[in-house]
Amino acid sequence: MKEYIVKTSSRTEMIDIGHLVEDAVRYSGVENGVCTVFVPHTTAAVTINENADPSVRRDLMMELNKIVPYTDNYAHREGNSAAHIKSTLVGCSLSVIVQSGKLQMGTWQSVFLCEFDGPRSRKVWVYIGAGG
Repeated sequence: MKEYIVKTSSRTEMIDIGHLVEDAVRYSGVENGVCTVFVPHTTAAVTINENADPSVRRDLMMELNKIVPYTDNYAHREGNSAAHIKSTLVGCSLSVIVQSGKLQMGTWQSVFLCEFDGPRSRKVWVYIGAGG
């Protein structure tokens, strides 16, 4: 397993971490298997989406903020219930097939860390398991 620390710079953002995940695959030496990406946080998430047009990230965050506003009648006293809800909706882990030592992703796809309660330093854990 490889651990990366990603520093976020705003309250909500999506950071392309695809290069880190690819680095972990190269480091592992695994030719065929599955790559798992996990964030051990309750107010962050990981997802796969388009990396060609940055406006896609902006649109995703804008819509998540509409669906789950930061201010509402939340009971959680820390004031970050919206971030917890968004993390649950997007998810804290994902898996990608590794074949011939490379992530099997679409042309425009990359892996993103989603920050919902920043700025912070976030851990990203990447594990590559060998398989057939």
